[in-house]
Amino acid sequence: MIFVDTGAWFASVVPSDSDHQSAILWLTNNTDSLVTTDYVIDETLTLLRARGESKRAIILGEAFFSSKLTTIYYLTEEDIRLTWQIFRDYSDKEWSFTDCSSKVVMEKLGIMQAFSFDYHFRQFGIFQVVP
Repeated sequence: MIFVDTGAWFASVVPSDSDHQSAILWLTNNTDSLVTTDYVIDETLTLLRARGESKRAIILGEAFFSSKLTTIYYLTEEDIRLTWQIFRDYSDKEWSFTDCSSKVVMEKLGIMQAFSFDYHFRQFGIFQVVP
């Protein structure tokens, strides 16, 4: 399984994004199953709408919730508590709450690869980031 972050989803559907070609190429060649979280979906759809991409947000949302694109992991109360601890304990980092939740979920599920353009995933120091 490979974890997919907000920036990768965004780049994959917005042709004007600087990482669009890399995202499409990677997705086209990937054969592993993908997993993302409800928090990443929230962040991605909100970002798309905020950047004037409402139509793309709806299309991507339909793909997310049809269960054909990715497996969605829904954070539990315990996951949220652990996310808060990381967010609080690493206040010297610029990790978003969603970044911290992704770290928690990846560790919980034993996922070691992230499809991401966010340098924060490299800062975690334990995951391989693709592409």
